[in-house]
Amino acid sequence: MKYTIDRQAKESAYMQLYRQLREDIVSGLLPLGTRLPSKRQLAEELGLSVITVEHALALLCDEGYAEARPRSGTYVCFGGGRAGTPPKRARLEDMSLTESAPADFPFSLWARTMRAVLADYDRRILDRCPSNGCLPLREALAAYLGRSRGLAVSPDQIVIGSGAEYLYGLLVQLLGRARPFALEDPCYEQIRRVYEANGARCLALPMGEDGIGSGALAACDAGVLHVTPFHSYPSGVTATAAKRHEYAAWARAHDSVIVEDDYDAEFASPTRRIETIFSLAPERVIYLNTFSKLLAPSVRTGFLVLPEGMLPAYRERLDFYSCTVPVFDQLVLAEFINAGHMERTISRRRRALLKQSL
Repeated sequence: MKYTIDRQAKESAYMQLYRQLREDIVSGLLPLGTRLPSKRQLAEELGLSVITVEHALALLCDEGYAEARPRSGTYVCFGGGRAGTPPKRARLEDMSLTESAPADFPFSLWARTMRAVLADYDRRILDRCPSNGCLPLREALAAYLGRSRGLAVSPDQIVIGSGAEYLYGLLVQLLGRARPFALEDPCYEQIRRVYEANGARCLALPMGEDGIGSGALAACDAGVLHVTPFHSYPSGVTATAAKRHEYAAWARAHDSVIVEDDYDAEFASPTRRIETIFSLAPERVIYLNTFSKLLAPSVRTGFLVLPEGMLPAYRERLDFYSCTVPVFDQLVLAEFINAGHMERTISRRRRALLKQSL
């Protein structure tokens, strides 16, 4: 068997196996319909536990590269023009924005974190903030994205802003208005409204069962494609692995940029590792997320992850803006992340959502 596990590597064994299997599926070495080796066979030959192998196979299924068939095995469902089965989550209405904090918000931990920041930072919370956000929060986010989304990014690539809608406006100024912005149809209406309010011309690309229709995407020559790959609102569509690769290939072929709105993807499945388009084309994708849904509506903090090649343009065009999130709020959020409180909160809500979906 060609698969190997590096016992000295920092990456977990199940992630190493997952990546090797995924590479063979994407390259066509394991074509559509191929039965993957059984979990017991892989475990025995690689010296792993069956549970470790199950994690790797489950992740392939979660991301649409494979599907498990009862009493038969796990089969490749990527390639050959066939889309994989989208990951499942709770009901669509759980995606809608609410006006109040979730009942399970860990208020006591949040209050304790605020007090700790006041004690630790003292008058430094009054200092001026860099335009792209406080370094402690950008460092905490870079580490968190590595753990939760498998993204290797530096703090310098992260830009902090007061929520997704503010960041949409920055994107128009960064990317320009010469070519239109393509959006999913239907999409979250605020996306279109903010782009148009900032002078961008928008195109609507109709959604299919696995994402934007291939014909409409191929014919589109937009400069920017804004997509919500996981559980797009209001259609509820999750882009399959094949569709995410199609988006990345389109961006390269058309010399375009993708805005990957990763809203709510943390609640995808117990594995959490729904593959990002950013990981497929880091030079072409701007990753965007917000804490309004992850924590509470009043936590008006969002962030962008820019490709390294876009950093000079950002500094030239937008570095004069002041960061719109107060320093104290940023430091509290950084400490909340570093202490592990946010990931525990997400895990608790994910379990609750999964129970609702059964």
